[in-house]
Amino acid sequence: MNFNTMTTTTAVKKQGKIRAKSEQIIIKAAQEEFILQGYKGASVQSIADRAQLPKANVLYYFKNKENIYHAVLEQTLNMWDQGIGDILLEDGPKKAIEKIIAAKVKMSFENPNASKIYAMEIIQGAQHLKEFARTYLRQWVREKAKIFQIWIDNGEMANVNPVNLIFLIWSSTQHYADFETQILTIMNRAEYEEEDIEQVTQFLTDMILRGCKLKP
Repeated sequence: MNFNTMTTTTAVKKQGKIRAKSEQIIIKAAQEEFILQGYKGASVQSIADRAQLPKANVLYYFKNKENIYHAVLEQTLNMWDQGIGDILLEDGPKKAIEKIIAAKVKMSFENPNASKIYAMEIIQGAQHLKEFARTYLRQWVREKAKIFQIWIDNGEMANVNPVNLIFLIWSSTQHYADFETQILTIMNRAEYEEEDIEQVTQFLTDMILRGCKLKP
């Protein structure tokens, strides 16, 4: 590799880092704007203002508001997918349930805005996620449900509806993100504390494992 090639490679890497950083700034600002204004109420200008960037810069990276919204949703789905990872048959039901709950609680507390936007999208009819729901999400649930059903058939856990079990875990963990304001108001607190993640994880894990006749 000659000097010119090395210089070009370094420049490309630097440009890539700048782009990634700028996109994250825009996505974070967009999350806040979509939560406050909804998809229809938010604008590229309002997102740019919140990100403290010129509107032209935002459009350079995302072209339009719909692309920004898709990027926000995609980041949320990728985060959940990577956080939960694979549920393997050899893990057994106890380890699998513990893994899903721990990952989802952690994400709900650390990235509540992502969960809120996803919930708003679903409530509004999933117009931007219909294809995802029909393909990836449906397939993901079916695959995990089959694994749970094998454990049930083998007598490794209680005979529960595996799809409803997945729904229960999903809803109970996301509750702490989607209803953050309600929870903090009832608890008379301004924000969650560090130990809340561990306490909520332990509580939900204990209750759901017991419901599945698994020893916590």
